[in-house]
Amino acid sequence: WVRALSFAAKFRTRSFNNVMLIWAQHQMAFEQGLVPQPAPSHVAGYRQWQQLGRQVMKGQPGYMIFAPVTARFATTNRSDPSSWRRLAPGEKRKAGEVELTKMVGARPAYVWDVSQTDGDPIPTFPEPVLLEGQAPLGLWDGLAEQVRAAGFTLSKVGQDPVLGNADGATDYANRRVLVRIDDAEANEVATLAHELAHVLLHGPDNEEARQHRGISEVEAESTALMIAAAHGMDTTPYTVPYVSGWASSVRDADPVDVVKQTGERVLKTAKGILDQLTTTQIGDGDPPGFNREAVKSDAPRPGATSAARSSPAPTAHTTDPMSVGRGL
Repeated sequence: WVRALSFAAKFRTRSFNNVMLIWAQHQMAFEQGLVPQPAPSHVAGYRQWQQLGRQVMKGQPGYMIFAPVTARFATTNRSDPSSWRRLAPGEKRKAGEVELTKMVGARPAYVWDVSQTDGDPIPTFPEPVLLEGQAPLGLWDGLAEQVRAAGFTLSKVGQDPVLGNADGATDYANRRVLVRIDDAEANEVATLAHELAHVLLHGPDNEEARQHRGISEVEAESTALMIAAAHGMDTTPYTVPYVSGWASSVRDADPVDVVKQTGERVLKTAKGILDQLTTTQIGDGDPPGFNREAVKSDAPRPGATSAARSSPAPTAHTTDPMSVGRGL
């Protein structure tokens, strides 16, 4: 799970399932000796690589992913689901109607890693470099701003009854986030990322998200891992036992299934957080100069010929209005 999330952090513009498809197919290409490295670095469609002055090399198979198929709909009454009608290509909505575009299906599309292409060199991204125990420059401030934008106050505290033995806590009733003062800045910022995920995902009004404490803790810590990974931070020593413990606490569910089912929500949440930060991050899998609009003209092609933050996970379901994640 840690490997999957760390990989997804580098390809966060894609859906989680598409990221896994890219990973699996690149691994197969590597085993067949078609690519030089076991992991891809930048992927794009056939015509997108051409726009960047590169060409897919002869004999290199594309990695099949799913691209959304969208359609336009119009109605005079947004609140009536049965009133929406699908617009034909080029058709305009009538006077008094509102229009929206939504996904109605998926189609196969193909992407190639940069190692499968040749041509003009692409620029390199600056990579974040951390000193041991330090947090990435500006990450705390960026995460804190998002906590406050969500309507929560944020405090660093030493001892607090709300925290107990945890490193952080999200108090929904009083709309506040607490992070324990720590000698290591990296631990503080990872805890803050965890609590921000709770703020965004697990409020009392979101019954589905809070169906079990174990699921919400897996989601929050996995989101924190992706945010950290995007900044060159390794949270593996903490995340592995934490996620394992909480996933195992979900009754009548396989821990592996618990973890896998959170992938899309985790990726979407982490991407939303990362997109609002101004910090130096690793690349997102798109090559510099990438034109995402060009994906619409990429026809399907099968190939080309050219220590813990809180107490151990409980075994009982909890329904209190607090969330203890790396804290609460």
